[in-house]
Amino acid sequence: MQAPRGLSVEEKRVKLLEIFHESKDFYQVGFWLNYTASTTILYVTRQLKELEKLGPKLKGIVSQTVKEILHSLVDDDLVQADKIGSSNFFWSFPSQHGTMIQNRFDALKSTHTTYEAQLTELRSAIETERALRPPSDTRTAGLERLRAAKKELTALEEELEAYNACDPTKMEEKKRAVTIAHEAAIRWTDNYSILLSYFVRQTGTDPGDVRKYLEIGDDYEDIY
Repeated sequence: MQAPRGLSVEEKRVKLLEIFHESKDFYQVGFWLNYTASTTILYVTRQLKELEKLGPKLKGIVSQTVKEILHSLVDDDLVQADKIGSSNFFWSFPSQHGTMIQNRFDALKSTHTTYEAQLTELRSAIETERALRPPSDTRTAGLERLRAAKKELTALEEELEAYNACDPTKMEEKKRAVTIAHEAAIRWTDNYSILLSYFVRQTGTDPGDVRKYLEIGDDYEDIY
């Protein structure tokens, strides 16, 4: 019988899981020996290489993709994995898979019940509010005035935003920022003058040469 070709990734996952459920075996990578006082017990498992051979033979899964598909099943908790000694064991039983699905179903069912209860509460609250606010010409007119007032408020806020540059508070903040920047400029100018004088005294260098080297023009003046 010719094995099927061109399986999608999801089809490979389903078929590889079928091998686990049909064989009900443990598959391992490496070897595991359990030593007792007088005997050596080799646990009955099947090597992962056997799984790679069974994939193409039974399910049409290319052997080179078995390990990759196996790890994707482990990532989704469809196949269990554990490391014992130097061996990695892989297994999956139908009952375990069914239990996992049942647990997910129960969780979703519980979530659905919670959402249904919340929806019922919201509908009840809406009906209560509607009863407190029966439709009337007065209410309709009031709502229309409210919409007009909100629209006007939005327009005024946009206009106010356009005049932010002249906001007294912001103008004061800018003045303080300018004062701080001016004080900093004076401080660094003084530092430059002090450092230049010290350097000239210590080295006997011409101040003009230093200014030229630092690319400071002859028109440099202190800031007042």
